[in-house]
Formats: sequence, C-alpha cells, structure tokens
Amino acid sequence: MIIGVPKEIKRSENRVSVTPMGVEVLVSDGHKVLVESNAGIGSGFSNEDYEKSGAEIVDSAKEIFEKAEMIVKVKEPQPKELEMIRPGQVVFTYFHFAASEELTRGFIKTGAIAVAYETIELEDGTLPLLVPMSEVAGRMAVQEGAKYLEKAQGGRGILLGGVPGVKPAVVTILGGGIVGMNAAKMAAGLGATVYILDVNHERLRYLDDVMPKNVITIYSNPYNIRRLLPETDLLIGAVLIVGSKAPKLVTREMLKLMKKGAVIVDVAVDQGGCVETTRPTTHDDPVYFVDGVLHYCVANMPGAVPYTSTIALTNATFSYVKMLADKGFIKAFKDSKEIRTGLNIYKGKVTHPNVAKAFDLEYISPEEAVGE
Repeated sequence: MIIGVPKEIKRSENRVSVTPMGVEVLVSDGHKVLVESNAGIGSGFSNEDYEKSGAEIVDSAKEIFEKAEMIVKVKEPQPKELEMIRPGQVVFTYFHFAASEELTRGFIKTGAIAVAYETIELEDGTLPLLVPMSEVAGRMAVQEGAKYLEKAQGGRGILLGGVPGVKPAVVTILGGGIVGMNAAKMAAGLGATVYILDVNHERLRYLDDVMPKNVITIYSNPYNIRRLLPETDLLIGAVLIVGSKAPKLVTREMLKLMKKGAVIVDVAVDQGGCVETTRPTTHDDPVYFVDGVLHYCVANMPGAVPYTSTIALTNATFSYVKMLADKGFIKAFKDSKEIRTGLNIYKGKVTHPNVAKAFDLEYISPEEAVGE
C-alpha cells in the first residue's frame, strides 16, 4: 500500500502522524511511505531521519493526496485538504465530526473513507487512541490553568497549591474519565483542593479509592455544579460522549456564579465544549474573557508538546496503521471490530450513529455501508 503522511497545516499543530520508527516497519513490510517535506520538524524528526527509515520525501501535500491510498494524519482535514481527498481514499486521523457540520458535510462529498481515531473502541468500552492524548490534555489542563490564574495572565493571582497559612486554590473537574483523572492527579499533586464530578457511580467509587485525600468525588448534576462554581478557581471541562457533541453542563447564566479572574480550561472543546461560552481558540491566541472569567479553549492542546504527544500518539495508533496497510481496508474492516467502530463515513454514507444524530443526517450501519 502507498501511505501518505502530510505535514499538519492546522494552526500551531506541530505533531506528525507517523514517526521514522514507524516508517521503517512499514517499509520493511513492503509498503511505500510518502512523507511531506518537513512534516516531522515540529516533533523533532528531520527529513533525513525519514529518508534513513526508507520514506520518500515529497515536496507538496498535493502529491501525497494524489498518490496515497491511505492518508494518515493527526488532526481533521482542513478545507484545503478536503479539496485534495479522493473518492475511495482511506483517511485515518482525529475527526471529531460532531463538532463541525461543515467538516462532516465536506467529507461526505469527497466520497472517501473516514476512520476516526476517537471512536475506535475496545471490547471493554475503552478508547485506545483517545487515551494518550487525553492523558496529555488532562495534565496540560492543570499546567495551563495554573499559569492563567497568575495575575499577569489575567487570572485571580492565586497559586494553585497555596503556601503554609494560605489556603490552596479550588479545582473543579467535570468528568472522571482519562482527562479528568489525569487533571486530578496533577492538581492534587500541586496541593490544590480538587472536586471531580461524574455521573457514573462505579467510576466515582474507583476515583475515590485511588485518588489522594485532597480529591473529593461528587455526583454530577446541575445543583452540585452550581454549588461548586462560586468557590472554584479553576474549572476543567473533561466530558466525553463518544462521537457526540459534549453536553453543556455550565450555562452562560451559571458563569455569573464564578469569581472574576477564575479560569476555565475546556478540554471538551474538540466536541463542542461542555461550557456554553466555549469557542475554539489556538495556541497563538489561546484565551478570552466572558463575564470576567478567563477561558482557555485550545482545540489541539497536545500540539503544544509535540515531541511527547507524537510519540505517545503513534505508540497507540501504529498497530492500526499497520493493520490497514497490511490487510487493506476491506479485510481490516472484516477482521477488526475496532476498525468497524472507527468507521465514521464510508463513501458518502454516515456510519456512526452519533455523527448522524449531531446534524440530523441519515445513518447506515458500517456493515451495511461496506456491504460485508
């Protein structure tokens, strides 16, 4: 198979979808790997690194999209890339379709095959390709939140962990999944008072068991959220419903309960955000204020630490890249339930129920769409 690795063009995105180590394995298996010039520079991998691993370096994304049978990316195709995608071409990346009707309808028109990292699901319900980036984003949420609580950044001027004689900041985390758990670990380690909310009782029991004593588990509902907002210094949105838009747990009206200079980091922004006032921002221009509350809503947070993120991501994605390359899409689809759960759009047909529901589109099962 001919595999294409274009340079990411989303603003401030420095990750790359395949490392030179991955290229070496694919080439040794008989595949051809086309890598756009300087695709790996932001993650610390040079063109020479890729060439030594057996990749062919090409000068333009246009050539990659023209020649490759499968495109492997990190972020969703940008408008310029959508124009280059060919019918029947496999595109394997983070899509987060439910956050963008324009992207969804645009990809449908290409007639290509969208396999989404974020909906690949194991038998136990875990999402293996979301986990590494969720770990990064959860930890970064506290790192960025702590920074923006500083007065010079527009925050209240609070040190997350406090000092002897001065109480620590209060961190409230909406969602006890991978993002929420990693955020809680970081915030607790810095000495903050941490509240983590979820609707899953078993998850709350687990978190209560494994977290340190400065992490308090609370059942998530509007009453409890409203009760916590007035004392919250840093609010972290960490809610995920697979393939769907995030629920709006904090309304514009509820925002008025928060203190001026409090900070919101909405990691759920990729799925539309769990705070009503969330809108996507970039690493170049990451924050804005609403009602005196500072919002950090960068849609590709792990892109700020591309070396760590690229290696963590490709460690998780590579086995699926290899499977798709070795078997081809149809056989991989037949053999792997995970690939079937990852299929979001097949040649113009929406094959994930939550993507169809988000924009009132017709849904067809993956098996029916592929005809297998």
